[in-house]
Amino acid sequence: MTTVLETLDWFVLAAYFFALILVAVWVVVQKNKNTEDYFLAGRNVGWFVIGASIFASNIGSEHVVGLAGTGFESGTPMAHYELHAWIVLLLGWLFLPFYIRSGAFTMPEFLEKRFDSRSRWFLSLFSLVAYVLTKVSVTIYAGGIVVSELLGIPFWYGAIGVVVFTGIYTVIGGMKAVIYTETLQAIVLILGSVIITYLGLQEVGGWNELRNIVIAESPNHFNMWRPMTDPDFPWTGLLFGGTIVGVWYWCTDQYIVQRTLAANNIKIGRRGAIFGAYLKLLPIFIFLIPGIIAFALSIKDPTVFSIEKADRAFPMLVKTLLPVGLKGLVAGGLIAALMSSLASVFNSCSTIFTIDIYKKLRPLESEKKLLNIGKVATTIIVILGIVWIPIMEKIGGGVMYQYLQNVQSYIAPPVTAVFLLGIIWKRVNAEAAITTLLSGLILLIVRLGSEIYYQPMISSGQVIDNFMFAFATVNFSHMAILMFIFSALLCITVSFLTSPPNYSKISGLSYGTLTANHRKENSESYDTVDVILSIILIIIVVSILSYFTS
Repeated sequence: MTTVLETLDWFVLAAYFFALILVAVWVVVQKNKNTEDYFLAGRNVGWFVIGASIFASNIGSEHVVGLAGTGFESGTPMAHYELHAWIVLLLGWLFLPFYIRSGAFTMPEFLEKRFDSRSRWFLSLFSLVAYVLTKVSVTIYAGGIVVSELLGIPFWYGAIGVVVFTGIYTVIGGMKAVIYTETLQAIVLILGSVIITYLGLQEVGGWNELRNIVIAESPNHFNMWRPMTDPDFPWTGLLFGGTIVGVWYWCTDQYIVQRTLAANNIKIGRRGAIFGAYLKLLPIFIFLIPGIIAFALSIKDPTVFSIEKADRAFPMLVKTLLPVGLKGLVAGGLIAALMSSLASVFNSCSTIFTIDIYKKLRPLESEKKLLNIGKVATTIIVILGIVWIPIMEKIGGGVMYQYLQNVQSYIAPPVTAVFLLGIIWKRVNAEAAITTLLSGLILLIVRLGSEIYYQPMISSGQVIDNFMFAFATVNFSHMAILMFIFSALLCITVSFLTSPPNYSKISGLSYGTLTANHRKENSESYDTVDVILSIILIIIVVSILSYFTS
């Protein structure tokens, strides 16, 4: 296996890792005095760091490579998911004030404060299993491929090396190490990818030439709005089903929300979310567009820019376009993407296990013991991730990506319904919450089971005239819409059929229970700049949606 990096690239890469180590060492010197320090960075993090951390947590190696691959293969439809920037605003303006007001460390803990311990236990266990089997394993697998290809080392060496390095600074430094190293990683990743996009556009002859070449070969490539009947990218599924998944991911998932909880007040947390929302727009231009550039270059000059597989689009651009030195920087950016995603999920798993499971079982444990348990939990997650590598290595990239999209579309609806209704409507009670969550789990199992059972028939083009086959073949994004409607109606119905919650116990945790002080606190937590920046972002999102229509 040969490396694409030369001597100068290795020096740049080494300098990046040295800077990363310095940041981690600085954090370790600060020391974590208690669980709030370890899991939420002492709730004393600025808006810039929070926003950068939100971005870096979201962008993993599989995201970078997969999004560029999607741009190469299918064009712009998946940009719908990157335009979820407006949903990050929803986190800051709608959800975050209730989370911070509750004083919760975790999303399961918030559910207990709003409903009861059953919802907390359900979400804690469900999240841990989902993290280990999806986020950890997939990120390691995709990252191992990227590292081995760029550095010219065997897959196992690349994957385990980065996992262990990431695990060490996550275990030692906790959330503070994660959130500050992610800030550096976000800067490196953005800089490297912007350079790729710029050089790629120069090589292809500019934006207009890019459109001409691509549309001549594939007329739909720049169209985000495919028909409702499109088997892969129906606009209804991407717009509405994608929004349901987006609210779950950006507004209720510990993996993302934990960054905003590290703020010491609602105003800082919201500004971090607004900054993160602007950064969330970048993947379209620095990952998806490079994939389309790779598609155009492979048409323009197939001898130089040949690509065997769509997921190789981004690495191909790194190899062919970047001068010596910049290759090392971009390699660092890709490795940074892997490390930031891993660090985030390691810390989130550790937080959920320590706060929502261990402390719940042993409430009298000392802060020092809980810190040690958190470090042990992170170490176990690291080991489980490594153990899972051989299994993930056998799974094809395209199938794995589709599987993840499907699973997320089935996980999201009940969780989104419970959080959203629980915040906007005080009448939702504990019975409604746990009934909705358990029913959603049953639907998830039935849908995946039917998909697996009918997969041979679907692959061979067979059509069977029965309800279960129809259920198994509904587009996954449309299924998210149907499951959300079912979950919301179930939650509302059970709430009306059972006793209302004790409103004094959930004071400040739902709009109907806000006191005069809460409302005053809300009105003082933002100013005109926050409102203007949020409106501008929404205008940008609408403009992009309008532009990519042909």
